[in-house]
Amino acid sequence: MKPGFIYILTNKNNTTLYTGVTANLLQRIKQHQDKMNKKSFTARYNLNKLVYLEAFQMIGDAIAREKQIKAGSRAKKIALVESINPEWDDLTEKVTDCFG
Repeated sequence: MKPGFIYILTNKNNTTLYTGVTANLLQRIKQHQDKMNKKSFTARYNLNKLVYLEAFQMIGDAIAREKQIKAGSRAKKIALVESINPEWDDLTEKVTDCFG
C-alpha cells in the first residue's frame, strides 16, 4: 500500500480549520494553495496554511486517523496543532525541505 498523510490547514488568522488526507502531501498542499477547485471549502475560506501533519506507512491508517480527528471537537483539533506547532507557523516550507 501507499504511504499516507493527514494534515490540518487554516487561514492567516487561524480561525477556520480543515482536516484532510492524501498520499502525496506536497502536491495536495499546492492544490489547496493554488485553489484548484474554486468552490471547495478550502478555497472559499482561504485555507492554505499548513499547521499540522502526521505521516503513516499505509494510507488506510491515515484515513482512519483523519476520521478520528474529524470526529473530535474544535478544541481537540486546536490542542493537536498546538502540541507540535504552538506558534501556528506555516509548515509548508519545512515539509518541502523534507519531502521535496
